[in-house]
Amino acid sequence: MSTTNVYEQVQERYAEGAQQRQEALCCPVDYDQSLLKALPQEIIDKDYGCGDPSRYVRAGDRVLDLGSGGGKICYMAAQLVGEQGSVTGVDMTDDMLALARKYQEPMAQTLGGDRVSFKKGYIQDLALDVAAMETYLAAQPVSNAQDVQRLSTWQETQRRESPLIADETMTLVISNCVLNLVAEADRRRMISEIYRVLTPGGRVAISDIVADEPVPEALKNDPALWSGCISGAFHEGAFLDAFVEAGFVGVAYDKWDAEPWQVVAGIEFRSVTLIATKPETAEDYDGGHAVLYKGPYAQVQDEKGRIYPRGQRMAVSRCTYGTLMNSGHANDFIGFAPHETQNRGGFCKPAGATRSAAETKGTVQTSSSSGGGC
Repeated sequence: MSTTNVYEQVQERYAEGAQQRQEALCCPVDYDQSLLKALPQEIIDKDYGCGDPSRYVRAGDRVLDLGSGGGKICYMAAQLVGEQGSVTGVDMTDDMLALARKYQEPMAQTLGGDRVSFKKGYIQDLALDVAAMETYLAAQPVSNAQDVQRLSTWQETQRRESPLIADETMTLVISNCVLNLVAEADRRRMISEIYRVLTPGGRVAISDIVADEPVPEALKNDPALWSGCISGAFHEGAFLDAFVEAGFVGVAYDKWDAEPWQVVAGIEFRSVTLIATKPETAEDYDGGHAVLYKGPYAQVQDEKGRIYPRGQRMAVSRCTYGTLMNSGHANDFIGFAPHETQNRGGFCKPAGATRSAAETKGTVQTSSSSGGGC
């Protein structure tokens, strides 16, 4: 299918899903029932996900939900971010946006504050304000090549001066069974956009469908299979690689369904949740931090080539510490951080340097994701 046909098919199918529940799009998910209690039943019934990325939301997060649909995950996340956080949903389908916004006011009353917003946009082009573009086109329809050029100029100006989602404004990007719906030609840009809008140290939690074999063209050209979250599925290895290539660290599968959701032409399609972190970019220094790899392997190596032998308190810079303890690596390490911020100057220790037990006594020890970083 052409890129245009992909989006037409997806919009048509999910517009229908906003009007009437589509059982073929439903993948069994064990959501947190305590969060669902506050949601209108219509939003629950007309949700089409394959995982629960809301489980990765923390208090104070600024969350972006890609392909937010009827708003289910947004309203779940809003209960977790608290008064200091916010949730933004982006979707391209008018009917889904209407469903999500239908309950925005009563949900704000339930939550004790209006911390959820929904925007019309394309997740592969998060700077483009589609609603603003439609207003422009209503006033200045495109009927010739000159009009096309004017529209292109307007789009570039809008992206630059008033992007739908600005650079480095989100601390967590989530999505639930949507990335597979994006045309293959747009996927590199889509993941680059996720990287752009995240703050340094920001996290990704993407629930989606992957395939255990490359999907053949015959299946990709089937509109029903593509819009049904099947034939557009990433290959299980390529999905991870795409985030690594975009510059993310700590890229891992945190959830993997043992049983496939569907098997088509002998190919297994299953639900996974991918997590990743955008590296810190602030000035790095020696803050007296250390990490200890718990095992079970003799040693592990991170994306930068740093090696962590099992059971050794390895000296790391403040940024490396933040990245390790705020990513998919966190549960594999014990972190040692000084009680008070220290700056011992540039981190100049040689590869393989350790910190002694004496040097790390009395530090704050952490054995799971702790947030923070540079």
